[in-house]
Order: sequence, then structure tokens, then C-alpha cells
Amino acid sequence: MFNLSLILEDSARRFANQPALSFNKTTLTYAELNNFANRVANGLKAIGILPGDKIALSCPNLPEFPAVYFGVLKAGAVIVPLNILLKADEILYHLNDSKAKAYFCFSGSEDLPIGDYGLEAFYNAPLCEHFYIINPQTKEEIYTVKSLNDLADRQPSTFQTEETSADDVALLIYTSGTTGQAKGAQLSHSNLFCNAVLATDLFTTSHRDKQLVVLPLFHIFGMTVLMNAGIYRGVHNILLPRFDPKAVLELIDAFHISIFAGVPTMYWALINYHHESIEDACIKKNLRLCISGGASLPLKVLQDFEKRFNVWVLEGYGMSEGSPIVTFNDLRIGCKPGSIGTAVWGVEVKIVDATGKELPDGERGELIYRGHNVMKGYFEKPRETADVIKNGWMYSGDVAVKDKDGFYYIVDRTRDMIIRGGMNIFPREIEEIMMKHPSISLVAVIGIPDERMGEDVKAFIVLKAHVKANAEEIILWCKAHMAVYKYPRKVEFVESLPISATGKILKKELRMKSAI
Repeated sequence: MFNLSLILEDSARRFANQPALSFNKTTLTYAELNNFANRVANGLKAIGILPGDKIALSCPNLPEFPAVYFGVLKAGAVIVPLNILLKADEILYHLNDSKAKAYFCFSGSEDLPIGDYGLEAFYNAPLCEHFYIINPQTKEEIYTVKSLNDLADRQPSTFQTEETSADDVALLIYTSGTTGQAKGAQLSHSNLFCNAVLATDLFTTSHRDKQLVVLPLFHIFGMTVLMNAGIYRGVHNILLPRFDPKAVLELIDAFHISIFAGVPTMYWALINYHHESIEDACIKKNLRLCISGGASLPLKVLQDFEKRFNVWVLEGYGMSEGSPIVTFNDLRIGCKPGSIGTAVWGVEVKIVDATGKELPDGERGELIYRGHNVMKGYFEKPRETADVIKNGWMYSGDVAVKDKDGFYYIVDRTRDMIIRGGMNIFPREIEEIMMKHPSISLVAVIGIPDERMGEDVKAFIVLKAHVKANAEEIILWCKAHMAVYKYPRKVEFVESLPISATGKILKKELRMKSAI
């Protein structure tokens, strides 16, 4: 018997009356959170959910996220977290590809109409039998669809966790990858448990810590490094659904936050924001550790943040397929600003050439790794799995270099994936959507450097003959047809795209053109 939900059950025994989560004016103790998850598990069992069934979840950082997450695991099912910014067609793809049997979806708001998109996708997903709205906002929603409360409220608050093994799949998390559509990385109970435990070891986390959870919980970084690690140690988690530098600083001050984790753009925003009523000294007094991931943290940003707030910012490297942590700067063995640290416990890392031969220190090559963190494979995609896992080694697709002290540095990407504000974006997906625009004949999408977001999305467009269009029109159309973090912020119209002899668009030339 090995189930990730045991981390919540154990903390509910050890820290029953201590706060587990706080959101706005609501606080749940560990006992209350565990009871909530038990009611969800009982509700799932009552509607016929079986061990191994896939359950999709679209929810921002609210108490309902961990309640559903651990309730699904307790029932022996597999959780499929979805980005809350996805539109209907994108959600439909994930529901169909994962073969989700049930879907929990946040009702949404004016700024985030995920509920409408989710319901539309559910109605078009033949295999998805159950839909539950989280926090219904209107009477219409209350009367037309079932809610999470309908599933869980009248259920018993105790549950006998279904027997699962360490190697059973616990999580199906979608990653843009490098080719084709998004792929579901299958992570086991042990993958996630080991990563959560080593995170608490790296951060020296204890039940006395309070951490601000603004990283989205549907993303592997926030899910593992904050939620799972924090619950394992009995931490008080303060939830913030949307990043805002003012709100972050106010919560750090009000709750005496000791741990903060974010992506580089968050650190950039905090450096450039000056709160009228909160002194930096108040932040310095309590904040003892910051963690950065999701994208490379510019050295200048790291230095400016540490100088202003007098706190360590530790950077690491990971990916969904690695559960996610692969390397990290460990204070106990020394840190190097600008590096992604050293291999974490139980994980081996190598830099190899195109043939898989290990390269000496100082030479650039592809970063590969193996250990307890490597995924089981992409769901129902054996060919794509074989492309990245070879003899037990996970090929990251990132170019890196190792120095003589064993510290690794990411220097480039072998693939075209764009990382905007910590979110992975696959250019071909954007191109496929844009090609549906009635004025576009051909399009190529690349990532361009951006001071605030790390990278941003730019589209080079060839219009159809005798057709006119402007950049604003194209951008607005894209914004309406894809998730808000994906659409191109910059558009350039060209008469033709650079093409190789084999017909391949030469994106390297487009990047050079943009750099001029």
C-alpha cells in the first residue's frame, strides 16, 4: 500500500488542529482538509469511480483544489489538472485524450470564464460522464449543473483509502513537449512523494513555516514544491489565486510568510513595486527563503531581489516529466548564482552529445537524467515516450553545461518551446490555430526576449493574396481563440518566410531578424 494521499492523512493526525490552508477569511485545519478530501472520495465512489479512472480538474488556488486532488487519490483514481486559462476546444482535447470520466471545473468570473468553456467541452466529450462545478456563482448554475457540494456535502468524513502501489499512476499532467499536441506525462505516487520529500529537505521546511502559494497548483512546480511538500510537513499554506505584487507583499506582511516560491517574472515585478504602507524591513523580518523555477532567473533580477529583501533566492531546474525537480542549489553544499545547482538526492545528471556520449566539464550538450523522478511515460504515446526515455535516461531537450564543481547551467534549448512567465508554449500549436484565420496564408511563431516575461510570443505572417489585415485585428482574434498566456503579443507581416531546401521554415533566421 503506497498512496500519495497518506501525506495529508499523516499531517491530519499529527497537526490536526493546526491551519493547513487560508484563503481570504477562510481557514481549514489539517483535520478539516482531510475530512473534506474524504467526503470527495466517498462521493466519487458513490458515482462509480474506480481505481485508475481519470478525473480532470480546472481550479485556481482555492481550498477546493487540494480537497479534490487528495480525494481523487484516496479513491485510487488519477488526477488530471488542467490550466485554468484554456479555452473550450483546448479543454475538450485534454478530456478526450486523457479519457477523463469526471470533470471538476471552477465556475469562473468575469475575468476568468473557465466555467462556460468547461461546460461546453464536457458536453462534447463522449467519455466524460460527470461534471461538477466548483463554487457556482449564479442561480442558473446552481439549478442546471451539479456542484462539488452536491457530490461531497452529505458524504461521510471518513474514508478507507483505496490500495495503490508506489508505481501506480497518480497524476496525468499535460506538457506541451516538442512536437505535436500536448502529451500527458504519467507520474506515479512514488515519483511525487520522493520529489515532495526532497523539496522539504532542500528548504529545511517545518510545521512552523508559513508559505505563500501563488504559483498555480495545476502546474507541477506549485503542486509538488509547495502544496505536496507543505502538506507533508504540516505547513500553513496561504493561497493566492492570482499574482499581484501588492497582494503578495501585503500577505507576506500579514501572515509573516517565511517561504515564497515564484517564477522569474514575479521576482521582477516585486523588485519594481514599492508598497506605500509596508516597509521592506517587515518583509525581511519573516521571509527566510525564496525559490525560483519555471524559467531561467536573470542574474540581475536575483541580485536586485536579494539586495532589496535580504533573503536567499534559490534556483533549480525541473520539468513535468521529472516530477519536477532535477537539480537545485542546496545551501548546505553551497550555491552559485546563475546556476541551476547540482543533482538532487537520488537523481543522476549527465551532459551528452548527439550520440549520447557523456561530455567533459565545460562542454555544452543535452542535459539528461535518471532516478526516482522520471515519469512512467506519456499516456498512450509509446513512440513519443521512446523518443525521450532511453535506457532509463530522460532526455530533457535542454542544452546545458557543467562546471568543475558539479554545478549545472542552462545555456540554450534544442527545441522551439517558448517559456513565457514560467508557462510552456508550443509554437506549432499556435501556428495551427492561427492558420484558421481567414486572412492568413502562412505563419511562423517564435519566442523573443522580453524583460518582464523572460520570453514573449511573436508571429511572422504571410497574408493571403489581395487581403489586408492589421496587427491589432490579428492579436485580438488570437486572444479570442487561445489561452491568454499563449497568444502572440507581437505580429510582423512579411511577404515570405525563409525556407530551407527541404521546405522547412528557418526559424533561426527569424530570430536573427527580430534581434536586429
